Amino acid sequence: MRRLFFGLLLALSFVALSSCSKIMGYSVLLWNLPENQLQDGDIVPVYIKSNISHVYVIGTTQGKVEVPLWQLTEPVSKGKAKKLKTRYAAYSHQYASVAMDGLPMRAEAVNTAKQVYRLRKNEVVKLLYKVKGQPPMTGGKPLEGEWLRVITNDGTIGCCFSYNLRPFETDINGQRVGGEIQEEAENPNADFDERLLRTWYPDSYKAMIDSGRVDVEKLVPSYNLHLDEETQKLSFRMPKIDCTWDYTGAEETGANIYQLKNIPIIVTVRYGGYIVVRYTDESGKPKDFNLVTIEGDLNEILAAEKERRENEFEQIYMYGPDFKSGSYGNLTISENHTFTWSNNRLLVSSGVISSSAKNSGSVECKYFLSKALQSSYDGVLTFHFGGLQKESNFLYKIEENGLRLEDANGSEIKNSTIYDRGISPLVMFFSKLNQE
Repeated sequence: MRRLFFGLLLALSFVALSSCSKIMGYSVLLWNLPENQLQDGDIVPVYIKSNISHVYVIGTTQGKVEVPLWQLTEPVSKGKAKKLKTRYAAYSHQYASVAMDGLPMRAEAVNTAKQVYRLRKNEVVKLLYKVKGQPPMTGGKPLEGEWLRVITNDGTIGCCFSYNLRPFETDINGQRVGGEIQEEAENPNADFDERLLRTWYPDSYKAMIDSGRVDVEKLVPSYNLHLDEETQKLSFRMPKIDCTWDYTGAEETGANIYQLKNIPIIVTVRYGGYIVVRYTDESGKPKDFNLVTIEGDLNEILAAEKERRENEFEQIYMYGPDFKSGSYGNLTISENHTFTWSNNRLLVSSGVISSSAKNSGSVECKYFLSKALQSSYDGVLTFHFGGLQKESNFLYKIEENGLRLEDANGSEIKNSTIYDRGISPLVMFFSKLNQE
């Protein structure tokens, strides 16, 4: 029995060792491992993947070692790994230090894409490969540089524009070889007073304008930072802030940082055409605002958006204005943006509106459709029922014989855009009554 026990133990040990020795695939290294004499771009054999410890076990000349999952590509065959290596070849062993604090990494290569991370000044990232994208604009001209796919030392991957990156190479020991920190070709702090003479608006305004999706309630032209050249009065207006001071200059207290004299504002000048304003209120509580300059007149931009909304609404009104559904009542839309919706009891029983809603109110076109919804719908109608504070949104489609409405109250709304359909939405069809 003892011999049998030791025989089984030996067999199990052999199986365990065999399974650990079996290669599950090959990966491309994304970050230097100088302690193992490995550099990014090297192909390594992978033996084990642990989703619990978040590591791979790889083979090296010094034996098997654990490596964080993010430092390797997904294991594939050796042939596929060799092909994958060519994707990273152009930026092999190339890293970069960050030249400005708060530099955004974005999900896509466009300056309005979602931020996945904000880099710190002097933080080091690995350059992976070049990606096609739209360069940021400054002063009406594209910024010099290119979009790069980069990875941080904790595995965050995103796109970063190269203008504020200072590239350098590393050797087999992970040491920098060249690419010393360079002096900036352009001094962003020169002529600070002249910079302050521009009108600075919240950076969210630029994002709205660039995307063509302006929220007329959030884009307020009077919310800005502005220095009047003639009176030397500095005004700063934001929600719950309305202040004006005599401007007597600023003192540079750090790199690109200015404390305005006798004014509770600190301005940090950033690259890429924006500033950060730290305002300290009377209670001593500071708050930061990211501000940018905007080409064009905001009032004209607002007027154009209001006209677009009016044209959209007028198209529905001219097509109707009276619609009827055998199940969901009669809907009449008036030219002055009011409506009556009689016999709408099924809207209540379906949970679309509450029982306190009246059968009349106002209606407008205030939201945009995502690209995914534009092929199926014409737009969004927002109803404000009397007796309710909450608005009711409906996707709409003008069809040959009437108007199709779909409850969108369960849809995701972000940046004035409806991105998806609701879960099990109520769909209604209304025939128009003035058919000839």
